[in-house]
Amino acid sequence: MRCHMQAIPMGQTGQTSTGLPHIPSESKGPEKKFRAGAVCATIWKNDRQRATGESFSYHTISLERSYKDKEGNWKSAGSMRLQDLPKAALVLQEAYRHLVLSGTSTEEVVVE
Repeated sequence: MRCHMQAIPMGQTGQTSTGLPHIPSESKGPEKKFRAGAVCATIWKNDRQRATGESFSYHTISLERSYKDKEGNWKSAGSMRLQDLPKAALVLQEAYRHLVLSGTSTEEVVVE
């Protein structure tokens, strides 16, 4: 999967690692992606519900590096090479900047 720097509708489906129920969003896909060369940071908005029934949202950021395999097919990896680290720092900083400037609290942490 290749990342492109563009805004995409919010939402994500799947199991939650926190054990909290997932509330499906209106649309699927990442909230935003930032790309520098082969490195991409993707922001995901996660909607959940507490045991009390209260709904809340938090964001997670995934980091990946795209590459072509021996057959020329695009693949992605979570590991970075030494030369990927400055690009990884850049896209992570941009993801953080986007979340802070969009009014997302930096204290959006799920504590279990």
